[in-house]
Amino acid sequence: MVYSCRMDIRFQKMHGTMNDFVVFHDLDGAVKLSPEQVARICDRRAGVGADGVIVVRPSEKADFFMDYINADGSYAEMCGNGIRCLAKYVSDNGLSSKTTLPVETRAGVKIVELLAGPDGKVDKVRVDMGRPVFDPEKIPAKIEKRPVPVIDYPVEALDRVFLGTLVSMGNPHCVIFVQEDAGTFPSRYGPTIETSALFPAKTNVEFIQVAGPNRLVMRVWERGSGETFSCGTGACASAVAARLKGLVDSVTTVEVLGGNLEIEWKNHDNQVLLTGPAAIVYEGIITV
Repeated sequence: MVYSCRMDIRFQKMHGTMNDFVVFHDLDGAVKLSPEQVARICDRRAGVGADGVIVVRPSEKADFFMDYINADGSYAEMCGNGIRCLAKYVSDNGLSSKTTLPVETRAGVKIVELLAGPDGKVDKVRVDMGRPVFDPEKIPAKIEKRPVPVIDYPVEALDRVFLGTLVSMGNPHCVIFVQEDAGTFPSRYGPTIETSALFPAKTNVEFIQVAGPNRLVMRVWERGSGETFSCGTGACASAVAARLKGLVDSVTTVEVLGGNLEIEWKNHDNQVLLTGPAAIVYEGIITV
């Protein structure tokens, strides 16, 4: 059923390393939001304000389906910070008592492990993000024939040519290593790279500094949301790219504006594990 009239939605505002979301459940399948309604909810002046909306829906393949929608109303295949928030949401709201939870996403079923804090409530979540994808056709990326994985591919943006390592973590990523302060790049170059003809489905863009042994500093431009404080799939893609280039070992800390994420990836045959916090900020009702 598509609502054409205004409706009230009871939600919780959540964040994972300050990548923030409006989260609610619709297990009856009664609510379908238009792109305009999502954009209104995510508006930081006229709405709640968020990087995206997460609707917890029923699934035939797993315990729940994560319906993740970017701030501009476009759908995303996967969100590493978002799925951690979903796991905490279903636990705190009594929708599930499991400590290991299968969740369906548009990038397949992901297994999440809920980790309780001193108060007994979930404060961290470990996500099996699956194996990274390097095949350009599956990322997708339109590039000349080149060995796979694609490492240090020239990517033009305005007055620069960057070297991008291309990875999909269920959604496309272009990981760029820089010597300068990574924070100066997303707003200037992110929009151009996101919409480059190289990426037919657009792409997320990560700018990375190597800060020390097994420590990366990441700043990110997210497809459909713009510059954000964190991106879980981006942190995974960045750790994978750094390991491919021999810059880090199997366990890496990725420092984002909103905190730290721990990424583990042993080799090409192994899944990527993402561990990080999930928090509820407040709850309320919004009319859309």
